[in-house]
Amino acid sequence: MSTQTKANLLGLTKSQMEAFFESIGEKRFRATQLMKWIHHYGVDDFDEMTNLSKALRARLKEIAEVRGPEVVYKDFSDDGTRKWVLKVDGGSCIETVLIPMDDKRRTLCVSSQVGCSLDCSFCSTGKQGFQRNLTPAEIIGQVWVAQRSFGPRTDSSNRPVTNVVMMGMGEPLMNFEPVMDSMELMLDDWGYGLSKRRVTLSTSGVVPAIEKMIGRTDVALAISLHAPNDELRNELVPINRKYPIKQLLDVCNRYLDTLGDNRSITVEYTLIAGINDQPEHVAQLAKLLKGFDCKINLIPFNPFPNNDYRKPSRNAIMRFQNALIDSGYVVTVRSTRGDDIDAACGQLVGQVMDKTRRSAKYAEAQVIDAVQVGH
Repeated sequence: MSTQTKANLLGLTKSQMEAFFESIGEKRFRATQLMKWIHHYGVDDFDEMTNLSKALRARLKEIAEVRGPEVVYKDFSDDGTRKWVLKVDGGSCIETVLIPMDDKRRTLCVSSQVGCSLDCSFCSTGKQGFQRNLTPAEIIGQVWVAQRSFGPRTDSSNRPVTNVVMMGMGEPLMNFEPVMDSMELMLDDWGYGLSKRRVTLSTSGVVPAIEKMIGRTDVALAISLHAPNDELRNELVPINRKYPIKQLLDVCNRYLDTLGDNRSITVEYTLIAGINDQPEHVAQLAKLLKGFDCKINLIPFNPFPNNDYRKPSRNAIMRFQNALIDSGYVVTVRSTRGDDIDAACGQLVGQVMDKTRRSAKYAEAQVIDAVQVGH
């Protein structure tokens, strides 16, 4: 049987794995045995799964496989950040970044799509266009690759990946079911055993999909706001033209109502010099979010080629943060990590093939704009 026709077990949730084993006449408990080998020990060779009978191992080799994305490149930042370029089916590449926050916490930034269809003006990933959605195996495979790089888990407390943020390449809620299945595996004790507070889905504001999340999952939610009013957000985050800010905040409140006490939404706000970092913007933002249970994460813009946006000065960033703090908000400024290996937020393009040529068209438009204004 060829590789293409084998069932890839890497992306199956517990219930899906149980259904698989039932379909081949095996007991359901085989699912947890196999999941432990795959996700705890990082094993992809059925012959190494010694608590399975030889007959079952032989059968699995005929009809199934455990196949993650192919690592074609990896790099390590001076600050300890790690980046993998992973090849997925069809030959396209994605990037995954692991960020060490302290001695105990390592956060993995996971991609959900090859490219992105939303084309936010400040994000380099959007400039390459959209190629396709990732499968559950390709999404959870990023966690699998990162964890395998540290060796097998020896006990329940040994988690090389302690946090996951769905804020790599792509808009997660435009690939709803595979992302939901993958996050279920991240939370499952037979998968990666992460806390629901340590798995964060970041969205640009796909309102109907946030509505679908209600009752389906209880992971942390982050929204990419980036502007304090619809007029500016329409320019920076084009999906706002379809789902304006009020609709977004309303559905976030409904989602938050299902999570219980002491939970909040993270509001992500990329600061761009002269665009959304002025005193009037911080005043509008403070008013907009009044009564909204949130924490604000300010993200200094990371420059990339063919883009005229600039990172604000440190003083401008601090003024913006302090003004929000004075208004009663909890506000953090994201440290720029891994920018020396193009792994920082907004730089996840790397070696991904641009099949749509959007980036070339974007670069051409930038040249024309520069000529028109006399640069």
